[in-house]
Amino acid sequence: MTGSWKQFETEAPELAKRVHARFTAEKSHVLATLRRDGSPRVSGSEVEFRDGELVLGSMLDAMKARDLRRDGRCAIHAYPGDPENGGDVKVSGVAEELPGGEDAHLFRVALTDVVLTWVEDNALKVETWWPGRPRVRFERPENGPAIRYEL
Repeated sequence: MTGSWKQFETEAPELAKRVHARFTAEKSHVLATLRRDGSPRVSGSEVEFRDGELVLGSMLDAMKARDLRRDGRCAIHAYPGDPENGGDVKVSGVAEELPGGEDAHLFRVALTDVVLTWVEDNALKVETWWPGRPRVRFERPENGPAIRYEL
């Protein structure tokens, strides 16, 4: 199941706000795609938010664009920067090319999951959203066992 950025904002507004902040804090992020042989390829990529959608751009005929046209499955790791600056964000989804890209390729990403990882009060926290399902948070206080919370 996939969902739009708008659906994510509706179902998990506070998490969406934090994830959006990480993606807009820097210009370039890391995109993972699948090569023709199924092995991973990582590339720098820019992310934009347009009309309730997460959108990726690519130069015309770039390898990452070829990958996404062949198999839209992808993951985007927001530029991590300072770990104290909002946590670590990863999203996975399926990219679909948008029409009208004469100068560049544009892809809308239908989200399959969103993960935010951060440290707070000496505990590692990992919060995950999936379309249409309850959010889940794992917390590992003091490097102890993980505790699962359904939100």
